[in-house]
Amino acid sequence: MLSTVRKFGRVMRAVSTRDPDQRVRRLYQLPDPSTQFADRSTRYINIGYWADERTTVDGAGEAVAALLADAARFEPGQDILDLGCGYGDQDFLWLKEKSPRVIHALDVTPHQIDGARRRAAEEGVADRLRFQVGTATELPFEDGTFDRVVALDAAQHFNTRTRFFREAFRVLRPGGMIGTVDTIPLDETTPRRTFRATRFSLYRFSVPDENWYDRAGYARRLGAAGFAQASVTSVREHTWEPWFRYWSGIARHPSAHPELPPEVLETVAREWRDTEQIKRELDLLDYVVAVAVKPR
Repeated sequence: MLSTVRKFGRVMRAVSTRDPDQRVRRLYQLPDPSTQFADRSTRYINIGYWADERTTVDGAGEAVAALLADAARFEPGQDILDLGCGYGDQDFLWLKEKSPRVIHALDVTPHQIDGARRRAAEEGVADRLRFQVGTATELPFEDGTFDRVVALDAAQHFNTRTRFFREAFRVLRPGGMIGTVDTIPLDETTPRRTFRATRFSLYRFSVPDENWYDRAGYARRLGAAGFAQASVTSVREHTWEPWFRYWSGIARHPSAHPELPPEVLETVAREWRDTEQIKRELDLLDYVVAVAVKPR
Protein backbone atom coordinates (compact mmCIF):
# COMPACT_ATOMS: atom_id res chain seq x y z
CA MET A 1 0.00 0.00 0.00
CA LEU A 2 2.78 2.43 0.94
CA SER A 3 4.63 1.79 -2.32
CA THR A 4 1.43 2.49 -4.27
CA VAL A 5 0.95 5.81 -2.46
CA ARG A 6 4.56 6.76 -3.12
CA LYS A 7 4.25 5.92 -6.80
CA PHE A 8 1.05 7.95 -7.05
CA GLY A 9 2.89 10.88 -5.47
CA ARG A 10 5.70 10.61 -8.03
CA VAL A 11 3.18 10.53 -10.87
CA MET A 12 1.41 13.63 -9.56
CA ARG A 13 4.72 15.51 -9.19
CA ALA A 14 5.62 14.54 -12.74
CA VAL A 15 2.40 15.67 -14.40
CA SER A 16 2.02 18.84 -12.32
CA THR A 17 5.34 20.48 -13.18
CA ARG A 18 5.10 23.35 -15.65
CA ASP A 19 8.53 22.71 -17.19
CA PRO A 20 7.88 20.43 -20.22
CA ASP A 21 11.38 18.92 -20.22
CA GLN A 22 11.20 18.26 -16.49
CA ARG A 23 7.78 16.64 -16.93
CA VAL A 24 9.11 14.24 -19.58
CA ARG A 25 12.19 13.50 -17.47
CA ARG A 26 10.10 12.67 -14.41
CA LEU A 27 7.62 10.52 -16.34
CA TYR A 28 10.40 8.45 -17.90
CA GLN A 29 12.04 8.04 -14.51
CA LEU A 30 8.92 6.41 -13.05
CA PRO A 31 9.37 2.82 -14.38
CA ASP A 32 11.78 0.53 -12.56
CA PRO A 33 14.18 -0.73 -15.28
CA SER A 34 14.46 -4.14 -13.59
CA THR A 35 10.71 -4.57 -14.14
CA GLN A 36 10.34 -2.55 -17.33
CA PHE A 37 12.80 -4.76 -19.22
CA ALA A 38 12.43 -8.02 -17.30
CA ASP A 39 11.01 -9.79 -20.36
CA ARG A 40 13.67 -8.75 -22.86
CA SER A 41 17.37 -8.49 -23.61
CA THR A 42 17.21 -4.93 -24.99
CA ARG A 43 16.13 -1.57 -23.54
CA TYR A 44 14.28 -0.05 -26.46
CA ILE A 45 11.51 2.35 -25.43
CA ASN A 46 9.45 2.45 -28.60
CA ILE A 47 6.36 0.90 -30.16
CA GLY A 48 8.46 -1.28 -32.45
CA TYR A 49 8.03 -2.53 -36.00
CA TRP A 50 6.28 -5.91 -36.06
CA ALA A 51 6.88 -7.67 -39.37
CA ASP A 52 4.71 -10.70 -38.55
CA GLU A 53 3.20 -12.69 -35.69
CA ARG A 54 6.57 -14.23 -34.82
CA THR A 55 8.17 -10.86 -34.02
CA THR A 56 9.40 -10.49 -30.44
CA VAL A 57 9.51 -7.29 -28.38
CA ASP A 58 13.29 -7.19 -28.80
CA GLY A 59 12.98 -7.82 -32.53
CA ALA A 60 10.33 -5.13 -32.95
CA GLY A 61 12.48 -2.52 -31.19
CA GLU A 62 15.50 -3.39 -33.29
CA ALA A 63 13.47 -3.43 -36.51
CA VAL A 64 12.10 0.11 -36.06
CA ALA A 65 15.63 1.36 -35.34
CA ALA A 66 16.83 -0.29 -38.55
CA LEU A 67 13.87 1.22 -40.42
CA LEU A 68 14.86 4.72 -39.33
CA ALA A 69 18.52 4.19 -40.28
CA ASP A 70 17.53 3.01 -43.75
CA ALA A 71 15.03 5.83 -44.24
CA ALA A 72 17.67 8.43 -43.27
CA ARG A 73 20.24 6.72 -45.52
CA PHE A 74 22.94 6.04 -42.98
CA GLU A 75 26.33 5.44 -44.59
CA PRO A 76 29.77 4.48 -43.25
CA GLY A 77 31.89 7.34 -41.92
CA GLN A 78 29.02 9.71 -41.10
CA ASP A 79 28.66 11.93 -38.04
CA ILE A 80 25.24 11.22 -36.52
CA LEU A 81 23.22 12.98 -33.84
CA ASP A 82 20.53 10.94 -32.05
CA LEU A 83 18.06 12.97 -29.95
CA GLY A 84 15.85 11.49 -27.25
CA CYS A 85 18.10 8.43 -27.30
CA GLY A 86 16.85 6.72 -24.13
CA TYR A 87 19.21 3.89 -23.15
CA GLY A 88 20.85 4.11 -26.59
CA ASP A 89 20.19 0.58 -27.85
CA GLN A 90 19.65 1.90 -31.36
CA ASP A 91 23.03 3.66 -31.26
CA PHE A 92 24.85 0.43 -30.45
CA LEU A 93 22.95 -1.26 -33.30
CA TRP A 94 23.79 1.52 -35.76
CA LEU A 95 27.45 1.54 -34.74
CA LYS A 96 27.66 -2.17 -35.49
CA GLU A 97 25.62 -2.28 -38.68
CA LYS A 98 26.12 1.16 -40.30
CA SER A 99 29.74 1.99 -39.29
CA PRO A 100 29.37 5.75 -38.65
CA ARG A 101 32.44 7.73 -37.64
CA VAL A 102 30.77 8.85 -34.42
CA ILE A 103 27.29 9.06 -32.86
CA HIS A 104 26.47 11.81 -30.39
CA ALA A 105 23.32 10.99 -28.41
CA LEU A 106 21.28 13.22 -26.08
CA ASP A 107 18.40 12.61 -23.70
CA VAL A 108 16.81 14.62 -20.88
CA THR A 109 16.68 11.61 -18.53
CA PRO A 110 19.97 11.27 -16.59
CA HIS A 111 19.63 7.65 -15.47
CA GLN A 112 19.11 6.52 -19.07
CA ILE A 113 22.23 8.39 -20.18
CA ASP A 114 24.16 6.90 -17.24
CA GLY A 115 23.15 3.40 -18.34
CA ALA A 116 24.13 4.07 -21.95
CA ARG A 117 27.52 5.47 -20.89
CA ARG A 118 28.27 2.45 -18.73
CA ARG A 119 27.47 0.09 -21.58
CA ALA A 120 29.61 2.10 -24.04
CA ALA A 121 32.54 1.96 -21.59
CA GLU A 122 32.08 -1.77 -20.99
CA GLU A 123 32.03 -2.46 -24.73
CA GLY A 124 35.00 -0.20 -25.43
CA VAL A 125 33.14 2.13 -27.81
CA ALA A 126 32.86 5.30 -25.70
CA ASP A 127 35.07 7.14 -28.20
CA ARG A 128 32.47 6.59 -30.94
CA LEU A 129 29.24 6.57 -28.92
CA ARG A 130 29.09 9.79 -26.91
CA PHE A 131 26.10 10.09 -24.61
CA GLN A 132 25.15 13.24 -22.73
CA VAL A 133 22.18 14.81 -20.95
CA GLY A 134 20.61 17.50 -23.09
CA THR A 135 17.57 18.71 -24.97
CA ALA A 136 16.81 18.56 -28.68
CA THR A 137 15.77 22.22 -28.77
CA GLU A 138 19.06 23.72 -27.51
CA LEU A 139 21.86 21.72 -29.08
CA PRO A 140 25.43 22.24 -27.80
CA PHE A 141 26.99 21.88 -31.25
CA GLU A 142 28.34 24.21 -33.91
CA ASP A 143 26.55 24.85 -37.20
CA GLY A 144 27.12 22.21 -39.87
CA THR A 145 28.46 19.50 -37.53
CA PHE A 146 26.47 16.43 -38.58
CA ASP A 147 25.52 14.39 -41.64
CA ARG A 148 22.37 12.98 -40.04
CA VAL A 149 20.08 14.09 -37.19
CA VAL A 150 17.52 11.53 -36.02
CA ALA A 151 14.93 10.99 -33.27
CA LEU A 152 13.46 7.54 -32.64
CA ASP A 153 10.00 7.70 -31.08
CA ALA A 154 10.89 10.84 -29.11
CA ALA A 155 10.17 14.04 -31.05
CA GLN A 156 6.53 14.18 -29.94
CA HIS A 157 7.86 15.18 -26.50
CA PHE A 158 10.25 17.92 -27.68
CA ASN A 159 9.28 21.45 -26.64
CA THR A 160 8.64 22.07 -29.40
CA ARG A 161 9.10 19.82 -32.41
CA THR A 162 9.37 22.95 -34.59
CA ARG A 163 12.29 24.21 -32.47
CA PHE A 164 13.89 20.79 -32.89
CA PHE A 165 13.49 21.03 -36.67
CA ARG A 166 15.23 24.42 -36.67
CA GLU A 167 18.08 23.21 -34.48
CA ALA A 168 18.49 20.08 -36.60
CA PHE A 169 18.65 22.23 -39.73
CA ARG A 170 21.32 24.41 -38.10
CA VAL A 171 23.65 21.59 -37.05
CA LEU A 172 23.28 19.60 -40.28
CA ARG A 173 25.75 19.96 -43.10
CA PRO A 174 24.35 20.92 -46.51
CA GLY A 175 23.00 17.76 -48.09
CA GLY A 176 22.46 16.21 -44.66
CA MET A 177 19.20 14.56 -43.62
CA ILE A 178 16.81 14.66 -40.70
CA GLY A 179 14.90 11.49 -39.87
CA THR A 180 12.28 10.68 -37.25
CA VAL A 181 9.98 7.89 -36.18
CA ASP A 182 7.17 9.67 -34.43
CA THR A 183 3.66 9.47 -32.98
CA ILE A 184 1.12 12.00 -34.25
CA PRO A 185 -2.70 12.10 -34.45
CA LEU A 186 -4.45 10.78 -37.52
CA ASP A 187 -6.68 13.85 -37.24
CA GLU A 188 -5.14 16.94 -35.65
CA THR A 189 -8.56 18.12 -34.45
CA THR A 190 -8.71 15.21 -31.96
CA PRO A 191 -8.23 16.75 -28.47
CA ARG A 192 -5.32 15.33 -26.47
CA ARG A 193 -7.59 15.13 -23.43
CA THR A 194 -9.35 12.30 -25.30
CA PHE A 195 -6.55 9.99 -24.19
CA ARG A 196 -7.61 8.67 -20.78
CA ALA A 197 -6.12 5.17 -20.77
CA THR A 198 -3.23 4.65 -18.36
CA ARG A 199 -1.17 3.26 -21.22
CA PHE A 200 -1.52 6.55 -23.14
CA SER A 201 -0.95 8.98 -20.27
CA LEU A 202 2.27 10.20 -21.93
CA TYR A 203 0.28 11.63 -24.83
CA ARG A 204 -2.06 13.45 -22.49
CA PHE A 205 0.59 14.92 -20.21
CA SER A 206 3.89 15.18 -22.09
CA VAL A 207 3.12 16.17 -25.67
CA PRO A 208 3.04 19.97 -26.15
CA ASP A 209 -0.08 21.33 -27.83
CA GLU A 210 2.16 22.79 -30.56
CA ASN A 211 3.24 19.25 -31.55
CA TRP A 212 -0.31 17.99 -32.12
CA TYR A 213 -0.70 17.86 -35.92
CA ASP A 214 -1.09 15.28 -38.67
CA ARG A 215 1.13 14.12 -41.56
CA ALA A 216 0.40 17.15 -43.74
CA GLY A 217 1.21 19.50 -40.86
CA TYR A 218 4.42 17.59 -40.19
CA ALA A 219 5.62 18.02 -43.77
CA ARG A 220 4.70 21.72 -43.77
CA ARG A 221 6.72 22.38 -40.64
CA LEU A 222 9.76 20.58 -42.01
CA GLY A 223 9.53 22.82 -45.07
CA ALA A 224 9.12 25.93 -42.94
CA ALA A 225 12.34 25.03 -41.10
CA GLY A 226 14.19 25.05 -44.42
CA PHE A 227 14.15 21.37 -45.33
CA ALA A 228 13.39 20.05 -48.82
CA GLN A 229 12.04 16.74 -50.15
CA ALA A 230 10.03 16.11 -46.99
CA SER A 231 8.37 12.71 -46.79
CA VAL A 232 6.05 11.65 -43.94
CA THR A 233 4.90 8.03 -44.28
CA SER A 234 2.53 6.13 -42.01
CA VAL A 235 3.65 2.69 -40.78
CA ARG A 236 0.87 2.19 -38.23
CA GLU A 237 -0.20 -1.15 -39.75
CA HIS A 238 3.18 -2.61 -38.68
CA THR A 239 3.47 -0.68 -35.42
CA TRP A 240 0.43 0.39 -33.39
CA GLU A 241 -1.84 -2.40 -34.62
CA PRO A 242 0.42 -5.43 -33.99
CA TRP A 243 1.72 -3.75 -30.81
CA PHE A 244 -1.87 -3.75 -29.55
CA ARG A 245 -2.46 -7.36 -30.56
CA TYR A 246 0.68 -8.51 -28.73
CA TRP A 247 0.12 -6.74 -25.39
CA SER A 248 -3.66 -7.08 -25.27
CA GLY A 249 -3.24 -10.80 -25.92
CA ILE A 250 -1.04 -11.08 -22.84
CA ALA A 251 -3.50 -9.04 -20.77
CA ARG A 252 -6.42 -11.23 -21.78
CA HIS A 253 -4.63 -14.58 -21.43
CA PRO A 254 -1.76 -14.21 -18.95
CA SER A 255 -1.70 -17.94 -18.20
CA ALA A 256 -0.73 -18.56 -21.82
CA HIS A 257 2.57 -16.77 -21.21
CA PRO A 258 4.41 -18.70 -18.48
CA GLU A 259 7.70 -17.50 -19.95
CA LEU A 260 7.05 -13.94 -18.76
CA PRO A 261 8.23 -12.87 -15.28
CA PRO A 262 5.45 -12.26 -12.73
CA GLU A 263 6.33 -8.56 -12.43
CA VAL A 264 5.79 -8.12 -16.17
CA LEU A 265 2.40 -9.82 -16.03
CA GLU A 266 1.43 -7.59 -13.10
CA THR A 267 2.41 -4.45 -15.01
CA VAL A 268 0.50 -5.55 -18.12
CA ALA A 269 -2.58 -6.35 -16.04
CA ARG A 270 -2.45 -2.88 -14.46
CA GLU A 271 -1.79 -0.88 -17.64
CA TRP A 272 -4.17 -2.88 -19.85
CA ARG A 273 -7.19 -3.06 -17.55
CA ASP A 274 -9.44 -1.68 -20.29
CA THR A 275 -8.22 -3.02 -23.62
CA GLU A 276 -11.30 -1.71 -25.41
CA GLN A 277 -10.59 1.84 -24.29
CA ILE A 278 -6.96 1.49 -25.35
CA LYS A 279 -8.10 0.25 -28.76
CA ARG A 280 -10.47 3.20 -29.21
CA GLU A 281 -7.69 5.65 -28.39
CA LEU A 282 -5.10 3.81 -30.45
CA ASP A 283 -7.36 4.14 -33.48
CA LEU A 284 -6.83 7.92 -33.23
CA LEU A 285 -3.04 7.71 -33.45
CA ASP A 286 -0.66 7.56 -36.39
CA TYR A 287 2.95 6.33 -36.40
CA VAL A 288 5.17 7.80 -39.07
CA VAL A 289 8.64 7.77 -40.57
CA ALA A 290 9.62 11.29 -41.65
CA VAL A 291 12.71 12.32 -43.59
CA ALA A 292 13.87 15.54 -45.26
CA VAL A 293 17.06 17.04 -46.70
CA LYS A 294 18.96 20.23 -45.95
CA PRO A 295 19.56 21.75 -49.41
CA ARG A 296 23.13 22.07 -50.61
